[in-house]
Amino acid sequence: MIGWPHARLLRGAALAGLVAGLAWTGGFAWFVRSAAELPRETSGADGIVVLTGGAERVETGLRLLAAGRARLLLVSGVDRAVDLGHLARRGGLDPAPLAPLVTLGRSAASTRGNAREIADWARAHGLRSLIVVTAFYHMPRALAEIAYSAPDLVLHPVPVMPSSLGGPESWPALRLLAGEYSKWLVVETGLSHLLPLREHGSGPRVESERLDGGRTRGARA
Repeated sequence: MIGWPHARLLRGAALAGLVAGLAWTGGFAWFVRSAAELPRETSGADGIVVLTGGAERVETGLRLLAAGRARLLLVSGVDRAVDLGHLARRGGLDPAPLAPLVTLGRSAASTRGNAREIADWARAHGLRSLIVVTAFYHMPRALAEIAYSAPDLVLHPVPVMPSSLGGPESWPALRLLAGEYSKWLVVETGLSHLLPLREHGSGPRVESERLDGGRTRGARA
C-alpha cells in the first residue's frame, strides 16, 4: 500500500506530466499553424541559401537565382559526389550561366552546421539579406539556427512543400513536424549549442567549392 507522502508525490508528478503534455500540445499546434502559413514568395534579397536534405529544395533555389531574385546562391550540405550540372539538370536549367553565381558548400552535416556555413559565406560576400530555402517543416529550426549564427542578416523564408507529403496537415507531414518541433525547442532554449558540431571533412578548416573554379573559406570544424 502506498503511503500518504508517496501518494502526494505521485499525484504531483502526474499533474506535472499532464501540464507539460498540454503545454507541448498547445505549442505544437501553434508550430504547425506557423509552418503552414509561412510565405511562399519573396521579392528578392542579396543572396539565396538552400539547406539540402529533401526533395525540391535545390531546384527551387536554382530557379529563384535564374529568375534574378538574388545575385549569389549557396547550396549548403552538398555531398562530395554531386556537382552543379547534376543539380541544374534536375531542375531543367542550364548550369553554364549559373556556375559563377553558385557555391556548393560541402562542410555541413547538420542544420547547425548549415547555419555556420551560411554565416561564413554571407560574411565573405558582404551579404545583408538572404532568401532561405528548405522544407516548410524544417524552416522554423533553420531560421532559428541561422539567426543564432548571423543575427544581423535579414532572412526571407521560401518554404518548399514536398508533393509527396500531401499537404501540411497530412499524417506524414505531422510526424515530421512533431520531430522538428522538439528539435526547434532545443535550439530556442540554447541547448543545441552545448553539443559538439558535426561537420564533413577531416582537416581543421573546410573549404567550399565555388562553381567557377575558385575557393571560398568555409566553416571551421
